[in-house]
Amino acid sequence: MAKAPETDNVSFWGRIKQIALVFRLTAKRDKIFIPLIIVATAVAIGITLVLALWISWFAIPFGIMLVLLGILLVLNLRANKVFMAEAESQPGAAASIVENMRGDFRVTPAFASFTGNNNEFDFVHLVVCRAGIVLLGDGPNATRQKQMISQEKKRLSKVIGSADLRDIIIGHGEGEVPLRKLRMTLMRLPRTLAPKDVSSLDKRIKALNARPQMPKGAIPKSMRPPKGAFKATRGR
Repeated sequence: MAKAPETDNVSFWGRIKQIALVFRLTAKRDKIFIPLIIVATAVAIGITLVLALWISWFAIPFGIMLVLLGILLVLNLRANKVFMAEAESQPGAAASIVENMRGDFRVTPAFASFTGNNNEFDFVHLVVCRAGIVLLGDGPNATRQKQMISQEKKRLSKVIGSADLRDIIIGHGEGEVPLRKLRMTLMRLPRTLAPKDVSSLDKRIKALNARPQMPKGAIPKSMRPPKGAFKATRGR
């Protein structure tokens, strides 16, 4: 099962550097991030001053913690928004998000794929979880993704038994799910499988998909052989 790299062993100063990096990137890409930080800090200081009138200087440590908490809350919310905005333009972003979710989500990125003439990539990612099987359509062409999903459903129906099989198209059209709502959408699906059933189902699907399939569609120009290559081969 693909998961995010473990970060429990990061040192305290390493964690501080990570937060500082996220802070700089968010401030660079989000125009209202710094104003929100100022507002959160001002509110925290105001609460601290009010408390100081009641419990004297003992409110100062509490005020410092309140300021830090406000900054971290704003940073978390705005950084996530910036990440999602940038991820929407990246092929395969949906699979990456699910791979980093907590819980038993087993992801097969690009379970099916299609390459268009302009090097446009459409993917169908496969997710095996407690809710059954979810096929994620990811890419610029929703119509093409629906066709690919329909084909994969027929193939999967041979091995999944009674497990639920759902599909989600990532996008902003009617019936589609925006990338920023994907995590919550998956978390809200009813859990119909026990953990041991998830493992068994995952093994059956991997056995079905043991033989790799070539991506459908046009071959990207960067992968095409040079002109005359086949003629030279035949002449030998």
